[in-house]
Amino acid sequence: MNQSLISFCLGIALSGLLASCNHAGSSDPTVKPDSSRYTRTILAEGLDEPMEMVILPGNDVLFVERKGGVRLYKDATKELRAVANFEVFSGIEDGLLGVVADPDYEKNHWLYFYYAVAGEKAVSRLSRMEFRNDSLLRSTETVILEIPTQRIYCCHSAGYLRFDRNGNLYLSTGDNTNAEETEGYTPVDERPGRELADDQATAANTNDLRGKILRIKPLPEGGYAIPKGNLFPEGTANTRPEIYAMGMRNPYRYSIDAETGYLYFGDVGPDTKLKASDGELMSFDEINQVREPGFYGWPYFLGNNEVFGKYDYATGELGPGKDPVKPLNESPNNTGLKELPPAQPAMIWYGKTNSKYFPLVGNGGASAMAGPVYRSKHFKNAPYKLSEYYDGKLFIYEWIRGWIMAVSFDEAGNFKEMEPFLDHWKFDAPVDMQFAPDGAIYMLEYGTNWFSKNTNARLIRIEYAEGNRKPIASIAVDKQYGAAPLTVSLSGGNSSDHDDGDKLSFSWRIEGKDYADETISHTFDKPGTYEAVLTVTDGHGGEGTASTRIYVGNTPPEVHIRTSANRSFYWDGGALDYKVEANDNEDQVQVEDVALAFGYIPNGKDAALVLSGGQNPNSLRHLKGQQLIASLDCKSCHSIDKESVGPTYQAVAARYAGKPGVEALLADKIIKGGSGNWGERAMSPHPELAETDAQEMVRYILSLGQQGQKLPPEGRLALDAHRSDDPNGVYLLSARYTDRGANGIPPLNGHDHILLRNPTIQAEDFDSGNVRIATVTTAFMSYVYGIQNGSYIAFKQIDLTHVRRIGYRAQASGVGGTIEVHLDSIGGPLVSRLEIPSGNFSGAEAGWKELMAPVDETQGVHDLYFVFVNGEAADKALFSMDWLKFYNR
Repeated sequence: MNQSLISFCLGIALSGLLASCNHAGSSDPTVKPDSSRYTRTILAEGLDEPMEMVILPGNDVLFVERKGGVRLYKDATKELRAVANFEVFSGIEDGLLGVVADPDYEKNHWLYFYYAVAGEKAVSRLSRMEFRNDSLLRSTETVILEIPTQRIYCCHSAGYLRFDRNGNLYLSTGDNTNAEETEGYTPVDERPGRELADDQATAANTNDLRGKILRIKPLPEGGYAIPKGNLFPEGTANTRPEIYAMGMRNPYRYSIDAETGYLYFGDVGPDTKLKASDGELMSFDEINQVREPGFYGWPYFLGNNEVFGKYDYATGELGPGKDPVKPLNESPNNTGLKELPPAQPAMIWYGKTNSKYFPLVGNGGASAMAGPVYRSKHFKNAPYKLSEYYDGKLFIYEWIRGWIMAVSFDEAGNFKEMEPFLDHWKFDAPVDMQFAPDGAIYMLEYGTNWFSKNTNARLIRIEYAEGNRKPIASIAVDKQYGAAPLTVSLSGGNSSDHDDGDKLSFSWRIEGKDYADETISHTFDKPGTYEAVLTVTDGHGGEGTASTRIYVGNTPPEVHIRTSANRSFYWDGGALDYKVEANDNEDQVQVEDVALAFGYIPNGKDAALVLSGGQNPNSLRHLKGQQLIASLDCKSCHSIDKESVGPTYQAVAARYAGKPGVEALLADKIIKGGSGNWGERAMSPHPELAETDAQEMVRYILSLGQQGQKLPPEGRLALDAHRSDDPNGVYLLSARYTDRGANGIPPLNGHDHILLRNPTIQAEDFDSGNVRIATVTTAFMSYVYGIQNGSYIAFKQIDLTHVRRIGYRAQASGVGGTIEVHLDSIGGPLVSRLEIPSGNFSGAEAGWKELMAPVDETQGVHDLYFVFVNGEAADKALFSMDWLKFYNR
């Protein structure tokens, strides 16, 4: 075979090998898979407090919502259906909490539910019903177990359900104890009349089913049997044989390893002022490993069996704690055994500050959850099974912090290490995580606000691709709202594929109609909410989907700010005249109803944060505080104006308005935490937060209650808040109007703004261009250099109204040339030019001069192209440029 033929064949072989590798992930179980091999699909959103799900045959997903809803996602039709609505008591944290399918579901169609029964009788019920033909047959309800509770004080209900490989049913129950009047200690209040504030009556009581994980064997005729091996044998005096593990505060989520039978549970911890032996506050959340039945410490111990001192609520004295080897429940409210089993330490524990033992968990508020253990042998032919890398690892997740971790074990089954899983995504309060038979991960996200329906409460599906990766579908629409008839252009052009060379195909389905192009147009004739679904395929079996909603029947209001001034720059001694105009097709708009905000923002980059939502004019001065709040865990319990588990910021601002010393008081509360001012629910401390940062947060919150001076719809504003030596600040005038909604479509916003920045622009901050940038750290400057004939820099959306001259700080570092300023393109109208002489200066230290060029009178906003010209320079450098400045005189 000749050499050229050999080379040709090798090329073909190598090309095929590269193509194969491009579509295949690593099969090495020691190599962590690349994040691009996962795709996430939102199946349903806008849910109302989703709790637990069950994955049915055919990948249908049934889930329950706390207020009583039972909903079914149909995989075949991609639709979400309402199945039933339980009448439940949904006060405190009770409601419809758990659901699980019988191990023989495909034969008997049994589903089990755990819910707080509505009515005056305080009881939570575990019952069984048949689910056939997508209908829940309520008449088939068979009661399995009922647990008496109290409904006077909050909190902790848990309520998760799982079966093990032997057909035993597990149920987690919260301590159901007054957690709001603990004074920073544990709820062990033994005073007469305070029985509901004593966890020794529930979690530490061997004769009570609360604060436990129960294990029973449901019977076909109803009721249950007790499996062998629970914590207390049947017939043991002063005990309940249903108890598998006890001593828990809120064992909200758990899982059972199908291989080892070990149970893992997350226990949501308290906010306490008591310290562990290492000085850390004992506000620990825990992940526990249960190899055999036992007592897991609460309310006497937390973490690594750290001991809580015994607080006497009658005297206010703190005494010694219990012995974890031989804990004694000596409360008068205890109806069970006095001597408890030895306390078991947690496998993982962490508080509100950074953990020295488990640093990856982060800091802030916490709600630890235990998810499933992945065993690859149970997914042998599953198309979306995870990499062997995760075989035997436990997945834990965080409701508040939004992460998932994969936990590894040593050969003895002890904790070895943890690592982030899917950390390129942020999850909004994950509340349930399960594997489907096809290997995919299903997850429920509760969403941002507690006790409410959330737009970001979702059912999602995550798939892993070992070989060909699925394309990522993405939809862009030219308008999402409008009056009927509404013609919308939709594009899938932003869809992508991680496998090079894949050719994507597009298919759309809207109102029962199918389209097959990358970009389509569709007209909606009647008011309503419509869903557009895009499916993208790659020719190798990979398929990605995305959907978006179109709202027909309400047109967004139009809001405009008119001015005769420049809309890009401010100058010393200047002013901004303005006039607001507003119009709405469905509303009669009064221009006085348009909300105006004006202020100076010292850091111009913060303007994007302001423009992302409406602002109280007074809050513009406190953007650092707003950013700090957004970066912490505050949003888990608070929002500006929507009730959640904590008070709204507006309510806080109203309560403390004008009170002396309030800034220091609230800053101290943010850092140290506490309770008692808005009910007894404790607020998490933030001890690592600097006092000055906490004060910035308080100033922002208080600003929300300051009305300030209302701007008239027409006026003139002095631009006198900036310093002439500060190039970073901006003035922002924003106008916003929210209509009243129409035709079943919710209210929409219309807005406009004028953002004025310093007239000096650094040349290296160009929006587009083909020049090089030099950075000289010793001179604290960057500049554009190596400018050649035909090169350019461009700045987008610059208003030249009233601009008379442009100044340049330039250096004669080459053969010289001309700066030409063109409008909207390199070859657009020429409005200014300047000759730069030749010279041999170099570096950042010498030869810099400010040169000035006039500008032809030009109105309006344009993209400005600064084109550098010298037709005789060939490839030689022309000059260097540091900055340019726009002058109005």
